[in-house]
Amino acid sequence: MAKIESQKMPNAAPYPKPSYAWYMVVILTIAYVLSFIDRYILGLLVEPIKADLELSDTQMGLLLGPAFAIFYALMGLPLGWMADHKNRVRLVAFGVGLWSIATVMSGIARNFTHLFLMRIGVGVGEAVLSPCTMSLVADSFPKEKRARPIALYTTSISVGAGIAALTGAAVIGWANNSSTIAVPVLGELKPWQLTLVIVGLPGLLVAPFLYFLKEPARQSDNVSSKEVNKASISDTARYLGKRWPLFTGFVAVFCFMTIVGYSTSWGASLFSRTWGWSAPQYGKMAGIMFLIVGPITVNFAGWLSDHLSAKGVVDAPLLIPIIGVPIMIAGGVAWPLMPTPELAIVVLGITMAGVALASATGATALLAIVPAQLRGQSVAIYYMFISFFGLGFGPTTIGLLNDHVFSEATLRYSMAVLPLIYGIPLLFLLPWIRRKYRNEFNNIYGGASRKTELTKESNLETSE
Repeated sequence: MAKIESQKMPNAAPYPKPSYAWYMVVILTIAYVLSFIDRYILGLLVEPIKADLELSDTQMGLLLGPAFAIFYALMGLPLGWMADHKNRVRLVAFGVGLWSIATVMSGIARNFTHLFLMRIGVGVGEAVLSPCTMSLVADSFPKEKRARPIALYTTSISVGAGIAALTGAAVIGWANNSSTIAVPVLGELKPWQLTLVIVGLPGLLVAPFLYFLKEPARQSDNVSSKEVNKASISDTARYLGKRWPLFTGFVAVFCFMTIVGYSTSWGASLFSRTWGWSAPQYGKMAGIMFLIVGPITVNFAGWLSDHLSAKGVVDAPLLIPIIGVPIMIAGGVAWPLMPTPELAIVVLGITMAGVALASATGATALLAIVPAQLRGQSVAIYYMFISFFGLGFGPTTIGLLNDHVFSEATLRYSMAVLPLIYGIPLLFLLPWIRRKYRNEFNNIYGGASRKTELTKESNLETSE
């Protein structure tokens, strides 16, 4: 039995200059925005893809969710280990290039299998980004200054969705003027295919900027750099396994957030089938709403987390997502049932504010209760679970409900039922989850609030 103990390291590596650290965060945030554009764009294209490839709602649910989520989740853990041991900016550059190429190749899909495989490629590429980013942020900002850069990064969820909606609306509106478009090298493409090609290209321009970023020195956070590099996947599994009730409850909060968030992939189809809106109509309205609500809410949540933490609220990064849960349940049930599309957009905005509250500080809360040795791998596991459950259960549950319980014409009821299925059990668990989190935080830091300097890291026990 080997025991890795934490100790104060007087000669810790210096953090990068704040200006360069923020530059890096901005470039990574742009990459994250592009990842969500490539992830969300398919939701605007459900109806033309269904018609062209002759697919069912269940098959579309599989394309919107599991095709991406399964490999995104499976690759997360080994990529998290690489984030703890390898050059992270090179890994991110490779991932951006991979998912961008896969998105472009989705545009020449001729059947369900081809499109499914390309969505897997998108998932594998995007699995690189967040574990590396959270590790880079932790090594570029001290503990008490991490919430705001992480909040900026997570604005990409709503910004990416908004830009995807607006871009998709513009491209679809332009492309719909012709049944097919001749593209050099790629040949004749349908409007939905051309849309995928166009949104995949910007990532190929961003990848070189990521490749030439400077890798920051790894911050030991009171453990030696040798001990940081000793941590393995089995170490991480053992550490989290000993605390499985805490981490299971913790992750459940954010799984619900992604389930609600990714269920909006059916939004364009809902507005088309219920109110007769075209995809460009929905895309414009939803895109504007996402771009207004998301960044404001996420950055407010980041500021509020730092503010409450400075006042001694040790679980502030978790408290804010907990507040978002009842908002997501109420809004998620209500917005598909509104009598008019305009009211539905407004209530969807309230629902997405709840999603933004939950997404803003999740990684910040996690970084506070795991040792420095395990940051990349722990974040990878976190994203693995929330992505798998969000993408695997959100769009797919709606597709299954639609095909086997309700009908294509009553998609709104499938979408309204979803938050109740997954949200009501969570609502009863929230006080217990918060109590477990506070206990773990106090065990690690000896009850010290974030208002004081954190001088104690948890011990990591591992077996050889």
